[in-house]
Amino acid sequence: MKKELKDTIVVELGQKLKEYPHFYLTDISGLNAEKTSDLRRKCFKNDIKMVVVKNTLLHKAFEASEIDFSPLYDSLKGSTAVMFTQTANQPAKLLKEYKKDGIPALKAAYAEEGFFVGADKLEELVSIKSKNELIADVVALLQSPVKNVVSGLNAGGKIHGLLDAIAERNK
Repeated sequence: MKKELKDTIVVELGQKLKEYPHFYLTDISGLNAEKTSDLRRKCFKNDIKMVVVKNTLLHKAFEASEIDFSPLYDSLKGSTAVMFTQTANQPAKLLKEYKKDGIPALKAAYAEEGFFVGADKLEELVSIKSKNELIADVVALLQSPVKNVVSGLNAGGKIHGLLDAIAERNK
C-alpha cells in the first residue's frame, strides 16, 4: 500500500473518531463472507458504521487524535473491525446476539467517554442507557406523582380525603 493511501486512511479514521462519540473494536476474523454481509446489514439498519482497518493505521489515527486512546493500544492485535456509532449501547446489543457463536468478539470499546477493554465488558456496555432512554425514565418519574393525584381525584375522592391519605402514608 502506498504511503499516500495510508495517510488518507489515517485522516479518514481521524475524522470518524471526531464524528462518532462511541466506537467498538471487534474481531470478525472467524466470519465467512455470508455472515460478514449479514453483520454489515444489521449494522446499517442500526446506524452503525463498520470499517475493517489495519491496526497500525488505526494506532496512528489514535495518536493523532486529541483524546488519549492509549488504553486501547493493547487491543490492536489480529484482525480488527471498528464499529462507529452515535448511540453507546447499540453495537453492544448487536454483538450480544452473536455472543453464543463467539464471533464477532468484542476487543474493546470507547463509550460515554470511558474505556472498556475485554470481551467481559459486553454486559456492562449493553446496560448503558441512551440519551432517549434516560429522558424517558426522567419523564416517567416526573409523571408518576401527578398520575397518582389525578387518579385519586377521578376515583371520586375529595381533596381533604386525598390529603389525609398522603399524610397517613408519610407517617
